[in-house]
Amino acid sequence: MAIALRYAARSDLGLGPKSRNEDSGYAGPNLLVLADGMGGHAAGDVASSMIVGELAPLDEEDVTADQAIPLLEEALHAANAKLTKAMHENAELAGMGSTTIVMLRTGNKLAMAHIGDSRAFMLRGDTFSQITKDHSFVQQLIDEGRISKEDAGHHPQRSVVTRVMTGQPDDEPDTSLREAKIGDRFLLCSDGLSDFVGADVIEEIVREARTPDEAADRCIEIALKASTRDNVTVIVAEVVDADGDDLPTTVPQVVGAAGKRMRGRTRAIPTSPAEKAAALSREATGRAEPEDDPLELAEDGKRSRRSKIVLRTIGVVVVAAILGGGGYAAWAWSQKQFFVAADSGHVALFRGVSQDLGPIRLSHVETMSDVLVSDLPTDVQASVDNSIPARDLADAEVKIAALRGEAMRCQHLAATGTPCGTSPAPTPVPTTPPTTGSTSPTSPAPSSPTPSPGTSTPRASAAGPEKLVTGVAA
Repeated sequence: MAIALRYAARSDLGLGPKSRNEDSGYAGPNLLVLADGMGGHAAGDVASSMIVGELAPLDEEDVTADQAIPLLEEALHAANAKLTKAMHENAELAGMGSTTIVMLRTGNKLAMAHIGDSRAFMLRGDTFSQITKDHSFVQQLIDEGRISKEDAGHHPQRSVVTRVMTGQPDDEPDTSLREAKIGDRFLLCSDGLSDFVGADVIEEIVREARTPDEAADRCIEIALKASTRDNVTVIVAEVVDADGDDLPTTVPQVVGAAGKRMRGRTRAIPTSPAEKAAALSREATGRAEPEDDPLELAEDGKRSRRSKIVLRTIGVVVVAAILGGGGYAAWAWSQKQFFVAADSGHVALFRGVSQDLGPIRLSHVETMSDVLVSDLPTDVQASVDNSIPARDLADAEVKIAALRGEAMRCQHLAATGTPCGTSPAPTPVPTTPPTTGSTSPTSPAPSSPTPSPGTSTPRASAAGPEKLVTGVAA
């Protein structure tokens, strides 16, 4: 009998001191991913987002059971390599890392890879069990018989993990392959839930909830009631009959640092142009998305063309989410770029890039100069309106100084009643000296060098306790 997954993903910042969500989650028809970023100022949100972005394309892979585990291992190694590359390119990211749980459906089986202390549980009939084993210091103490499971929840070093994704070559996950049966329910969660809510309470929620959506919502609610001081992310998936009448959605959900949260709960990714435009409008104006919007239903067997397009482009969607939500790596790079452009009628020095991402501005005014755009020659005004790129901050300041000189030249000409027109061409140098006593032609007033506008692109209009890793700087 063919199976399908009915799923829901939720994420919340939690009640602790963290100012950003470092968790990321992905739930799709064939793939579940949960990543809990670590590193605090070392950008754990970047690590978790990069991992989700690397693994998300697996959702459209058609693989056999014997291919699933090697495919997961390959994808995780690729994600780890990207963490290494990002840290080499940006020193501010050094020390970042992330736990990872990924489940990939292949036929009637689920392949799983796991590294860190995020947890996966399975409810099958009367049995509720944890199907992952923490890679943590307290788990080692439990294995050695030095403390009990009850003591582990209150141990002062319970946040010390011994193995996570950090870009190191020995970051190897545990893998397994299990048969999935109709009626099974799976819960993936970050320690924002499991460290603050008892396993018996979690089991009661997963068992009694009517749907994965209800279970995921209640897990977030109970974690907040337990005063979780960490980000909390959950993914709930239920195995259902793919040939049944109540077909599950095939629209992926991305939450946490790699997605966007609307009024504390996450919606499905918009698929049609109208839905995307509406979502961008709501985000730009601050209007919340209606909570009673139904999720899109689609057949799970043979996917529609639109569904395939969504899955093929999910990596791009995640990158966009990274830029819009917690995308520190791309944001940090953009903040090292500079250009000169017009703002409120003045020449301004901008930090960032001149393009925008939908309603999201990727630049801001670093310094507003005293130079009025209207005082510049007409051709220079056009260059400023389109933005003038600069190699670095010093180059941008030199360009503004040159523009100030052009503005002063035009002001002097205006005082004599002479229109400024365009920036002057270089004065030809005579090849023969003038005849003695002859009158030399009047040369135009010397001007400051005009900045080269270069190739510019018009700017688009914009309508808990910290986790530690042994042996790794956190």
